[in-house]
Amino acid sequence: MTTIDPMRTAGLVTREVRSGTRDGVPTRIAVARRTYPADRADLWSTLTDAERIPRWFLPVSGELRVGGRYQTEGNAGGVVERCDEPESFAVTWEFGGQVSWLEVRLTPAEAGTTLELVHEAPVDPEFWRQFGPGAVGVGWDLALMGLGLHVESGEAVDASFGETFAVSDEGVAFVRQAAGGWADAAVADGDEAGAAHEAAERTVAFYTTVPEDPSNAG
Repeated sequence: MTTIDPMRTAGLVTREVRSGTRDGVPTRIAVARRTYPADRADLWSTLTDAERIPRWFLPVSGELRVGGRYQTEGNAGGVVERCDEPESFAVTWEFGGQVSWLEVRLTPAEAGTTLELVHEAPVDPEFWRQFGPGAVGVGWDLALMGLGLHVESGEAVDASFGETFAVSDEGVAFVRQAAGGWADAAVADGDEAGAAHEAAERTVAFYTTVPEDPSNAG
């Protein structure tokens, strides 16, 4: 059974929020960084090899090459826009009729390799007020945690763990720590502190609420 120290694990990620524009449209940019005990070539393979990606994230189909379209199972798809092995790649991140942009950069570090994930999106002001950057940021925190479990063990992360972790006691603590970190990052970018942390609590509730079993309805 996989055990997680939620505070230590959430603390491995540094978080930053930036305001930007793309094609004249205001965007918000979530930046997450974590260092992994792996060399850059191996971490690159873990992130880009269709056989290895499902061991820590989701099954992926399509053409993982520049100009190709990809699709993750039950989540986003998009187009591979750039690939500079083993330094960085960029893809569109298309989900629910919305298009955003994802870039991943790998930099050698003393302890292994630092991964920097940059997710830029046009954000509806009301949605941002309600959930803040944690809406997308906590999802990436969970993915980066799965990547860490895979890198450290060399084994595939059990899919059932990913489905149940966020609603466990450890998972709730992890999500709360991560959402608070994203709220702090939003405040550093200019958001009002009280509203940012209220949004973080709504994000925690979103990620940690057990879905209702339809068979029990009525």
